[in-house]
Amino acid sequence: MEITFLGTGSGAPSRARNVSATALHLPQRGEWWLIDCGEGTQHQILRASHIRLSQLTRIFLTHLHGDHLFGLPGLLASRALAQGGVGPITIYGPDGVEAWLKATLRVSGMRFGFPVTFVTVKPGEVCTDGEFTVTAAPVRHRIEAYAFAVREAEQAGRFDVAAAAALGIPPGPLYGQLKAGKTVTLDDGRVIEGSALVGPTRPGRCVVFSGDTGPAPELAPLAKGADLLIHEATYSELDRGLADRAAHATATVAAEVAREAGVHSLLLTHFSARYEGGESEVNLETLLSEARAIFPETRLAYDQLRVSVPRREQ
Repeated sequence: MEITFLGTGSGAPSRARNVSATALHLPQRGEWWLIDCGEGTQHQILRASHIRLSQLTRIFLTHLHGDHLFGLPGLLASRALAQGGVGPITIYGPDGVEAWLKATLRVSGMRFGFPVTFVTVKPGEVCTDGEFTVTAAPVRHRIEAYAFAVREAEQAGRFDVAAAAALGIPPGPLYGQLKAGKTVTLDDGRVIEGSALVGPTRPGRCVVFSGDTGPAPELAPLAKGADLLIHEATYSELDRGLADRAAHATATVAAEVAREAGVHSLLLTHFSARYEGGESEVNLETLLSEARAIFPETRLAYDQLRVSVPRREQ
């Protein structure tokens, strides 16, 4: 599981940052998912050589503001041109995204050439396939908006090959049965319990995307124990008044959510352009310091940053 930040700015693109889009790469499945799709997202994907549009299978939209949405028609049109053909895609978002996209298609005469399924997001489970479950929680923004948690199912414990060899168990079909926790009888009559050779179940990984939000009590329960929380931090706490009026978060608010939820790490994103450059006394390092004072395991995201989410043993 790997995250690629395709856009980490807010409102409008700047020289340093594009608007919101984040890729969740699932190499074990040969696919990736997109969370939000601001204008210019497909151009950002061209810069990410490990991501192919043909492997995009799901798009999750946190809300329908333009800086999270306006890149969608162009991205889908480019996907239709991908070499080797493409399969179906599912778009999850608040009520209105299907009507908006279909109106765009009607006016432009665009056709995709692949099936597109729309799922209207409501609080609770959005989708599950046995390996991953996506859950949504409402957050506090100027329009209907959701945060998403992507949770991986628990993984079987590691099979102790060395212990099996020490018991004289030959590699082969028996290993598969023992890995599954089954009891097997060897040719010499010994009975081996598979559970004795398999370590404890490993927790699945979890990544949470806040989308745009002010302080939202629903967010910490959604992110409880997550490996990674990606939270917007449009403003410094010194500009809390601006944040409250715009229904956005400060770096302090994001860190408080991370601490309350007990996440392992926090990545801040969706920065106001006012903090770029060195002209202001308040800059992105200010935001980082504010967050780390509350939650030390905090970093700042930037466009094209790749972050691996490793499995934990316990």
